[in-house]
Amino acid sequence: MTVKFYSGEKIPLEMHKVRIIQKLNLLPVEERLKAMKEAGFNTFLLQNKDVFLDMLTDSGVNAMSDRQQAAMLEADDSYAGSASFTRLEKTIQEIFRKKYFLPAHQGRACENILSTTFVRPGTYVPMNYHFTTTHAHITKNGGKVVEVFTDEALKLNSDHPFKGNIDIKKLINLIQEVGAENIPFVRMEAGTNLIGGQPFSLENLREVRKVCDEYGIKLVLDASLLQDNLYFIKQREDECQNMTIREITWQISDLCDIIYFSARKLGFARGGGIITDSEEDMRAMREYVTLYEGFLTYGGMSVREIEAIAIGLEETMDEEMINQGPLFIEYMTNELLKKGVPVVTPPGGLGCHINAMEFLPHVPQHEYPAGALAAAIYIASGVRGMERGTMSEARDENGVENLANMELVRLAVPRRVFTLSQIQYVIDRVSWLYENRHIIEGLKYVDEPKVLRFFVGKLDALSDWPERLVEKFRADFGDSL
Repeated sequence: MTVKFYSGEKIPLEMHKVRIIQKLNLLPVEERLKAMKEAGFNTFLLQNKDVFLDMLTDSGVNAMSDRQQAAMLEADDSYAGSASFTRLEKTIQEIFRKKYFLPAHQGRACENILSTTFVRPGTYVPMNYHFTTTHAHITKNGGKVVEVFTDEALKLNSDHPFKGNIDIKKLINLIQEVGAENIPFVRMEAGTNLIGGQPFSLENLREVRKVCDEYGIKLVLDASLLQDNLYFIKQREDECQNMTIREITWQISDLCDIIYFSARKLGFARGGGIITDSEEDMRAMREYVTLYEGFLTYGGMSVREIEAIAIGLEETMDEEMINQGPLFIEYMTNELLKKGVPVVTPPGGLGCHINAMEFLPHVPQHEYPAGALAAAIYIASGVRGMERGTMSEARDENGVENLANMELVRLAVPRRVFTLSQIQYVIDRVSWLYENRHIIEGLKYVDEPKVLRFFVGKLDALSDWPERLVEKFRADFGDSL
């Protein structure tokens, strides 16, 4: 559906109304600086009471629909044989046309089960781009992640509609180099998280499937951000513009051997699961569900969440439900572009992604420009974003930094959560920060875990730049928050 404004403005229109609200708190800038210091300049460690707009992630924070809330009251609260699980299983079978469903408490639990089942020391897992927890689980089991993305993937400013595609020649070369027997599966990630939520095309997935068939390799889909990818396929791929979202989903599912997802993203609730048509693969993975997650009819999830996921997945087949995130992200991206702020284009899913290396060209990568920018955005606005750069990587075995391909700050836009005026506020504060970007300097680790350090590691500013940023804020905004 297209809604045009008589004024000619291109403004995303909320296709929902607010029925439950949560009060927000905007601290004065001095208190925001204090909170940032206490969090060790790591936005993950901020207390939510100190956050005005939480754009850290879209994981587990999407707004539920009234139908989801109602379904949660009907939950069958039993350890085994729950009717709630049966309803979810039936929904998944209808949407993905696959027989078996193994529940798990979230996406990384699925990654653990998949990696434990299939990855062995000395094996290689090619993919369009890695995700932090995916990489950690594969390497923990002795495997090696090999990214076979296209050259377009790392072009931050582009008009390429599918920067999440796999480069077919690179994939074939890798298979011939290491041997198909040493590749447990090829992984495709819908809405590639770390390069700006960029989608893959249905055509590319078909090409990957052909290669997998030729060499006898499984194709695994991380469908956590599938809803965005579905929307972009329908909007950007000519052959799919007259297809329904359900029809596109069927075609994607038919091409994959195993699908896993985090329902904290796909389904607008909290949980996850693995889907397959292979009884052999299901049996191989099933024992790890009961070992790590719980019984096979709840998998570590609350049955109330299971009911909500069933409705949420069905609602994902409604284009007016899944277009809200991409439309608001597109608006935010385009408005920042008008103000000269460097952002990833074309606009992807998940959130608006700011190019920190171009925003802060004077901050070297080993001083974590994306982390510094995320901290500065919070100080300037009370908005919590997420670093997606070198901080999110891990040092090598010799302690040397693995510099990221990109230094991004992701301002996630959870589905159906923020209003247009709140998006406008973010645009305003980020634009002000861009005009004062020379103030921002780097960070250093003072407490650095070895695994997934970006979650709980603490840093400190390399100078008094945060204090100077507060002074400039007060000079420009006066008594305003």
